Order: sequence, then C-alpha cells, then structure tokens
Amino acid sequence: MAELLEGRTTLEQRKEFLVRSGWLYLLAGCIEYDLGWRALAEASRQAVLSLTRESGDGHGAAWAHEMGAWFALTQGRLREVIDECEAGRLADSTHSVSAQFYAQEAKARARMGDRRAVLVALEQGRRHIDGLAPDRDTRHHFVVDLAKQDLYAMDSFRLLGDDANAAVHAREVMRLSRGPDGAETSPMRVAEARLPLAVAACRSGELEEAAALGIEALDAPRKSLPSLLLVAGELSREMTVRYPPESAARPYRERLAEIIRADPPAPESLA
Repeated sequence: MAELLEGRTTLEQRKEFLVRSGWLYLLAGCIEYDLGWRALAEASRQAVLSLTRESGDGHGAAWAHEMGAWFALTQGRLREVIDECEAGRLADSTHSVSAQFYAQEAKARARMGDRRAVLVALEQGRRHIDGLAPDRDTRHHFVVDLAKQDLYAMDSFRLLGDDANAAVHAREVMRLSRGPDGAETSPMRVAEARLPLAVAACRSGELEEAAALGIEALDAPRKSLPSLLLVAGELSREMTVRYPPESAARPYRERLAEIIRADPPAPESLA
C-alpha cells in the first residue's frame, strides 16, 4: 500500500484509495476478530481510524468505532462500549451504522442492569432503521438490516430477565434467517438465536432442553466465536447457579470448554 501511495496519483485518486483501503481493513478486522485474533483485529481497526482521518471518510470511521464497541462488549469493558458508540455517532449519523450503535449500547446497558436505557436504545435503533431507504443492499456486511434489531433485542431482553420477549425476538431471528425451503441463510444468527431460548429453558427448569440448544449453537457450522462465546458463557453461569455440577448441564459445559481450548492461535503477521 505504501508503494501505491508514494506513486503518482491525483488528490482524488489518493482519497479514493485511502477510502477503499479503509474498508478492506474493516473487513479484515472483522474476520480476524471472529477467528479470535484480537491483536491483529485491533491493529486493523486502528489502521482504519488512521486512514479515515486522512481521507475524511466519516462512514468508515463510524464502523471502526462500531468494531471498537463490539470488541469492548465481548471483553466485558462495558463503559468503553458506550464511549465508542458516542464517538461513532459523532463520526456519522446518517447511515445504518447508527442503528448498530444503539444496539451495542442496549447490550452494554443490559449488562449494567439499566432497563430504561436498554428500552430507549432499542427503540432509537429501530426508528433509525425504519427511516432508511428500503432498497439498500442488506446483503452487504456493513449495511444493517431490520433482522439485526431482533438479534440485539433478544440478547437485551434475556439479560433483563424478560424471557418471553427474548424468545419472541429469537424465533423471529430464526424465521428471517431461513429461506423458503427451510435452509439456513444466516447460520451465525441462527446459532446465536438458540442461546436465549436455551437460557429461557434453563430458567424454567428444562435443563436438558437448555443443554441441547446450547450444544446445537456451539456446534453450528458457521459462527462468530466472540459473540457466541460471550452469551454461551452467560448460559453456563445460569446453569451453575441453578443446578449441581453433576447434572444434565455437564455435556454443555464440557463442549463449551472444548471450544474455548481449541481457539486457533493468531499468526505473527498478515504477511
């Protein structure tokens, strides 16, 4: 990239190159974090922030802050989630990324136990999505669709102890993530949707069902490990609080431990 930037280009060509490079780093950072390569993912995110400062691409900068909120959430740094969301909204408030900020904030506030702030954030996110152009390409990784709001709502309601609402949103996620033939079109979302249903089963005394749903989520062919393991760990803690170690929860706990141990090491570099 340095060689290309040092070559002869017009100002417009240079800006376009910086913008496109930023989006490539965004995508790389998401993949790296999904693979558990935290340091590489953060390096990619910082590269985006540097590139967008030079190019003036507020949209790309906003997504870099959204990535920061995601990283912080899955690592338990809840105050940083709020800070990243606020910084992202300052960078860009016109694209669908703003809905992501409200969603990430809702999930952080839910873990803080602030029910009112959760409901406000979820409503603001839904209103923002409703106000966007209906013809946007929601297959694009950096375009938020309405189904994602259900994905975040199910997590927030689960944390607030509202299992009925969490289950409603989880089932809607699963419905929207399947094609007319019943095949899964968004397997990662389906995997995440199984966990609130597992928590609800756990809380209602259906431990075997909870364990089965949890294992099914963990064994999904495609999954975003940071997000999935965050909620999977919370399900494990629910089981620990409510049931003895030698119970139907044991296979689930063992499978979760296997996946955590099997996380691949990060490469030394991208070269």
